[in-house]
Amino acid sequence: MHESPSPTVVASYARAVVDAGSGAGGQGGGPEARTGGPGAPTRWPSAQRLPFAEVRALWDQAVGNDGTGDGYGDPHVGLALGARMGPGTLHVLGHLVVGCASLVEMVALVERFHPLVSQAGVIVSHRGRRATRIAYRPLVPAHTTLPQQIEAIVIGMVTSARWLAGPSWTPESVSFRHPGRGDGALFTDVVGAPVVFGAAENALIVDNADLDLERALPDPELAALHRTHAERLLRDLTPPSDLPERVRRWLADADLERTGPRDLCDALHLSERSLRRLLHEEGTSWRALLNAARHERARQLLVRTDLTLDRVAQLTGLSGAAVLVRAFSRWEGATPGAYRRAARER
Repeated sequence: MHESPSPTVVASYARAVVDAGSGAGGQGGGPEARTGGPGAPTRWPSAQRLPFAEVRALWDQAVGNDGTGDGYGDPHVGLALGARMGPGTLHVLGHLVVGCASLVEMVALVERFHPLVSQAGVIVSHRGRRATRIAYRPLVPAHTTLPQQIEAIVIGMVTSARWLAGPSWTPESVSFRHPGRGDGALFTDVVGAPVVFGAAENALIVDNADLDLERALPDPELAALHRTHAERLLRDLTPPSDLPERVRRWLADADLERTGPRDLCDALHLSERSLRRLLHEEGTSWRALLNAARHERARQLLVRTDLTLDRVAQLTGLSGAAVLVRAFSRWEGATPGAYRRAARER
């Protein structure tokens, strides 16, 4: 199994970090960055990718975190970046967003293509009966990420929605997992809705009717060109996937009697849509991997225990002995009872 490379961030977003720091009273990326020296953000091609650790250093400069204070710095820099970003900040994803006909289309694209902006986290959505939760989940250790970085991403999703729905658009609410710092009223003013700190998730809540409403008449040909370009960039960015093996390992320890794809998605920080797509790209599916796990679990229970077939079926997530007999006969070409007897005669 390959070792995952360190996450990277697109240079257009890194430049926005520097600009936000300069505008909010932070360090603005240091003297070289501000004067256009050889390593300056203004000289980075927009599509260049920077290691996440380097971008974190830019954040430290932007918020004025020099290691002598509380390690937090200016509490409003992330808010400033998220509120002021334009489509170019997100590189090709920004162009995809402005070509969307609805917010629900935008959410699907952001879920898929957010890695083109940053590989340090994922965007996932969960649609309920009335509203949809759109969440950002970091994939890097908590100590490597400033709260302002999280705030910029979540507030940036609000700003991106306003590119389609107009500057007065608001979600129902916004939440952050970390405690609040600075002036909470500033966050509420920018979002136009309640902002909660110390919550269970970094997310915004949007009414489904609002999400589904068609907003504009995009240029489908231009949108298709941007989508083709984004798919190529994503393919080049993504290393060969070890996702099927990760799912197999997770299922090997899972309670097959009660587990479902939602439990797996929570563990892997993926949406169910992304899980299905990624497994399909690897030539498999949740159902195929689950059946393989049930097969292996049934084999182990039949060989190592004297449990009844009804109990073996229950522990493998099947509804009863008859279902187990049919499934096991398909897997092994023998009934569970015959397999158990043969295994014990060896």
